[in-house]
Amino acid sequence: MRLDKFLKVSRLIKRRTVAKDISEQGRVLINGRESKPSSTVKVGDQITVQFGQKLVTVAVERLAETTRKEDAATMYTLVKEEPIVKDNGLDWS
Repeated sequence: MRLDKFLKVSRLIKRRTVAKDISEQGRVLINGRESKPSSTVKVGDQITVQFGQKLVTVAVERLAETTRKEDAATMYTLVKEEPIVKDNGLDWS
């Protein structure tokens, strides 16, 4: 499944166009590697997304073309959520 579609269907990001934009900005990593919107997501991958001043890392549990709002969170497991640490104005993330 494409990265931008997974982010939208899992409801980590509300709109696919927004998921595409942040992926193009280099704010999404799959298994520690910068990823494009068209990158393939597989079960077991770890996805890290930069949301403002925090990094959210999730593990992909299942893939689905569509999902209900109530079931979207079952597509991933939260691994960690951490603030982006800044030191002397420099971003070390």
